[in-house]
Amino acid sequence: MKSETWIFVACTIFFVLVTPAYALVTGASEHGLDWTGTSALTMATLLTGMVSLYLGFHAKRMEARPEDRKDGEIADGAGELGFFPPYSWWPLWCGATLAIIVFGAAMAAYWLMIIGGALGAIALAGLVFEYYRGEHAH
Repeated sequence: MKSETWIFVACTIFFVLVTPAYALVTGASEHGLDWTGTSALTMATLLTGMVSLYLGFHAKRMEARPEDRKDGEIADGAGELGFFPPYSWWPLWCGATLAIIVFGAAMAAYWLMIIGGALGAIALAGLVFEYYRGEHAH
């Protein structure tokens, strides 16, 4: 995980340098400071910093993977990789209900947000409990 950590650290450093430069350049223009771009770059800085810290903490706690070792071989990474869920429609319905809620908020149609919230609760329950019923039950 050390290589991934350094990639995100480099991105964080880039955003730390670019965000104030962007704010200064847009602040000097005739339209004034661009709050949208500045806030987006600030949030990107915080996001990459958060991922960097997460990966850094886990890289110290884990033993080195074959990808992180200089003497690592391809065969060292063979074996069980983990659980991958089978095909599911529930993420599509969760995303669709979130789109309905966001569309309702953008159009100030609060009745649509309520309908989206109710449908979202059903879709989220389906996503969470899909492995308790049906053909994929454990």
